Amino acid sequence: MIVMSRLSRLCIPILALLAACSDPSARTSAGPAAATGSAGLVAPNRAPPPDFATMKMSFSPVVKRAAPAVVSVFSQRTVRQIDPFFEFFGGGVPRNRLEGSLGSGAIVRADGVIVTNNHVISGADEVMVQLADRRQFPAKILLADERTDLAVLKIDVGGEQLPVLPLASRETLEVGDLVLAIGNPFGVGQTVTNGIISALARTEVGSGVSQYIQTDAAVNPGNSGGPLVDMSGNIIGINTFIVSRSGSSAGVGFAIPAALVQRVVESAVGGAKSIQRAWLGLKTKVVDSEIAASLGLARPEGCIVTAVYPGSPAEQAGIVAGDLVLSVDNAPVTDDAGIGYAAQTHRIGDTLLVRVRRSGAERSVPLRLQTAPAMPPRDEHTLTGREPLQGATVVNLSPAVADEYGLDPFLRGVLVVKTGAGIAARLGFQAGDIIRKVDGHGIGTVSELVQAVSNPSIYSLTLERGGQEINVRF
Repeated sequence: MIVMSRLSRLCIPILALLAACSDPSARTSAGPAAATGSAGLVAPNRAPPPDFATMKMSFSPVVKRAAPAVVSVFSQRTVRQIDPFFEFFGGGVPRNRLEGSLGSGAIVRADGVIVTNNHVISGADEVMVQLADRRQFPAKILLADERTDLAVLKIDVGGEQLPVLPLASRETLEVGDLVLAIGNPFGVGQTVTNGIISALARTEVGSGVSQYIQTDAAVNPGNSGGPLVDMSGNIIGINTFIVSRSGSSAGVGFAIPAALVQRVVESAVGGAKSIQRAWLGLKTKVVDSEIAASLGLARPEGCIVTAVYPGSPAEQAGIVAGDLVLSVDNAPVTDDAGIGYAAQTHRIGDTLLVRVRRSGAERSVPLRLQTAPAMPPRDEHTLTGREPLQGATVVNLSPAVADEYGLDPFLRGVLVVKTGAGIAARLGFQAGDIIRKVDGHGIGTVSELVQAVSNPSIYSLTLERGGQEINVRF
């Protein structure tokens, strides 16, 4: 028994050493020669590291596969600024000042297509990309989307085929899965950190257009736009922000899921300059304990439909107010933001399978995705003359306009999109204000507003700002 015990202790490190020294060329590689899928993106890796002993010893097989496709992104913009000292005394001459931004990115196509965060390149006059081998290239912005905080860049590498990272857009993730974050934190150079998936489908943080992946892998300034990688060397998310009181990693980082990233990349390489967003035409409310009790549910689940837009995809699918939405494409619905996210990961024209419960009976209904309609027509108009809204540019609210500005698509009225430098700006009107009444008369369209403010005896306006009604008298 003593001899067998000693042999066992001796064999364990030998087996681990053999595993660590195994031939890396035998592992699946995600490079230019890998199979390609939609939009020229490579197919996700399916083979994990060869054995558990290798994973216990080191993450190096995954790093060797992924790191060559991770880049640093440098952007620069010119800002006109007056010296605060002279500005305090009402003087000073504006001077140009250069501002720089540092982030990371991932190569997703071998011809030089790169994905990063929009906030890394926002407002940039010049964008440079540095590859893992330290070569630098100027980058062209193919598409930048503020709402998803994603941007797609393109560098010209001639006929060279660059190493790539596959997007695991439909991979099943689990809380507790091992992940790596790769990027250039603080500009120190390419850095790898490891952790786990701490949570999935976080919608109560960030911009609310994504179901963020939460991770405890260290993510710091400069990691923005870099990939969150699984143990097969696939991108499962793009690191985008952290929650921290110090500004440095506190182990609470968030990544945009690869399913949404792939939709943005597909749009960019297809020539689109903006994202076509799917519109469902329904309004929902998450079921809490109180609502669950009123519905006779044993526990809170799903979202209750509170309104359906006439003629919308939801109405065409037969969904009505009062229906309980339980799942979308077999994924359980936990909040109303999750329903919108599921739609954004599909193309216009795709069909979602929505499971609803009505009067105790459950059924699945197909919902065909469409873009939001631009009805009534936009009718953009800049107001002139000596009225309180002089200088303001207004448009008719429609589901399309509401989606463009991130507003409730059920809103109606006239939206202020900018105030310019006229009387409206000096009186405190703001972009996003919705004009409801002029002198007590309801305003539904731009033409009605133009006619109402042409009356020189105007003395009151009613507007909506941030969900609150404001009455203004002149």
